[in-house]
Amino acid sequence: MKYVLLGPLLRVFWPTKVTGLENVPAEGGAILASNHLAVADSFFMPNRVPRRVTFPAKQEYFTEPGFKGRLKKWFFTGAGQFPIDRSGGTAAQAAIDTAVRLLREGHLLGIYPEGTRSPDGRLYKGKTGVARIALEAKVPVIPVAMIGTDKVNPIGSKMWWPRKLEIHFGKPLDFSRYEGLAGDRFVERSITDEIMYALMELSGQEYVDIYAAKAKELIAAEKAGLRPSVPAQADARDVARLPESRVG
Repeated sequence: MKYVLLGPLLRVFWPTKVTGLENVPAEGGAILASNHLAVADSFFMPNRVPRRVTFPAKQEYFTEPGFKGRLKKWFFTGAGQFPIDRSGGTAAQAAIDTAVRLLREGHLLGIYPEGTRSPDGRLYKGKTGVARIALEAKVPVIPVAMIGTDKVNPIGSKMWWPRKLEIHFGKPLDFSRYEGLAGDRFVERSITDEIMYALMELSGQEYVDIYAAKAKELIAAEKAGLRPSVPAQADARDVARLPESRVG
């Protein structure tokens, strides 16, 4: 699907500036950790990587009944995505186990550390699952900045509008210094913050130190006249606390 259907279509209607592609390893497992602006991210980024990129996707894309459901399942499977149950608990661990297995088998795995799309184009706090996976699989993390996809496929819209895009692949982050510390929540938080700092630098996005899911709740509440909105900008102390990114 990548080369026969989607690839040519995406390249014709959405010209994309790509930098740093040499940072993606030619073989072996690695995590491509990307900011998340639109559903379209999961199609534009893999289209520019010579190797197949596998993404976790919410289970609902694969279980909808009827013809439309079968079409969705075929489409997302063909795009290199696999279903995960996002309800938490044992389901979350099963998703991590699947990701680790794929990486150990030598696959490239795409992950959105924010866990959901940004509601307003800013960069939000990362969830620590990406750190757990990187430590257990013993693979590097390549930060990936998607720029402009929120204009192609805005939240709430089913249309894809022709726009110029940018995709920047950063230098690999090496976390081998933390080997054996998977499960340590302080280590995993530190690693995740380092990844988010690298994404902030690469994308130029404003960083907000709350989870994107919480930001969506606050924005919805503000629209309903119930609560204040998301902070106007990241607290300088929060950004300063993020560790300087290290490259391998």
